[in-house]
Amino acid sequence: MRRALFIVALLMLGSCATAPTRINDVCAVFDQRDGWFNSWHGAAKSTEREFGVPVPILMATVYTESGFNARAKPPRTKLLGFIPWKRASTAFGYSQALDGTWTRYQSETGRWYARRNDFGDAIHFIGWYHAKSHQVNGIALNDTYNLYLAYYLGHAGYSKGLGRTNAQAQQAARRAANMAMKYAAQMQACGR
Repeated sequence: MRRALFIVALLMLGSCATAPTRINDVCAVFDQRDGWFNSWHGAAKSTEREFGVPVPILMATVYTESGFNARAKPPRTKLLGFIPWKRASTAFGYSQALDGTWTRYQSETGRWYARRNDFGDAIHFIGWYHAKSHQVNGIALNDTYNLYLAYYLGHAGYSKGLGRTNAQAQQAARRAANMAMKYAAQMQACGR
């Protein structure tokens, strides 16, 4: 009995440590992470119910931010062109949330135990942030492009119109919007 429990525990830990494969297919992502204790589809649906942000938009945000890598971080800058130096920001985890924004999320939601490398917590954060974008900037909850622009630039940056001149933000927002459309069609086809 102990051996069986040990093997189950190892399998559960091993499945959490690596990013899912086939991330271009949201149904495959959900199939790969549909466990008893850690159902990604369940977490995404719960967030959709709470904040009104559709699952394809939530998942497209994770796809664009981290590629479903729980430990994603921005690359290090280089000192003198070759010495690894500081990271460009404190972004971390599935949502690539910054330290300060994550702390604000924990404070406002009371989810002090939440971690950026836990999918359920990260998807909840994304739903919370997109709902804030709706409240602060008046962005429709089904407008992936502008929700992502506000996510990328921050609420203040979005309201100042920084997205109109930031080609990198526009490109990322287009990628998120295209993936959300693709994910929506896939979810309809697989009955999720």
